[in-house]
Amino acid sequence: MSEEKVLLVNEKDEILGTMPKMEAHEKAVLHRAFSVFVMNKKGQLLLQQRAAHKYHSPLLWTNTCCSHQREGETNLTAGARRLEEEMGMQTELKELFWFIYKAPFDNGLTEHELDHVMIGYSDALPQINKEEVEDFKYMDLDEVDRDIKNNPNLYTAWFKIIFERFYDHLKANQHEN
Repeated sequence: MSEEKVLLVNEKDEILGTMPKMEAHEKAVLHRAFSVFVMNKKGQLLLQQRAAHKYHSPLLWTNTCCSHQREGETNLTAGARRLEEEMGMQTELKELFWFIYKAPFDNGLTEHELDHVMIGYSDALPQINKEEVEDFKYMDLDEVDRDIKNNPNLYTAWFKIIFERFYDHLKANQHEN
């Protein structure tokens, strides 16, 4: 199987080409990504703990799922694909916003992503893919906020950025409209 490629983009989210995922992370090249947030009827966020063997951020807690769009794939299709692959779940997603961030890791890799943030709603329990996910839990948004402040080293860089910058946006969308 060939290495997964990411879509290189400019700051307007226009596709410039593709690059192998590892090379993009080694060179810190801006590429398209997505982050999915699934909320239950209680307004709690479904968090996942990344698998222990992940090449960066192993065993850290993060949003429900995230990854990179494939060539020719819409943001929502990519989000639904990865939600099924990682969490064994299906739900309708809607895109909330996108933003750009850059986060270097201790292993020399850097995430430089134009991240499309999506939300979905489900009370189904995940059927996690142990290759991708170590564990999961539901938490109230206020509880997540407190825990990130008290234990920042337990969470992924991108999740902390999204949560801090867009907490009010997530709070406003925590219940299905």
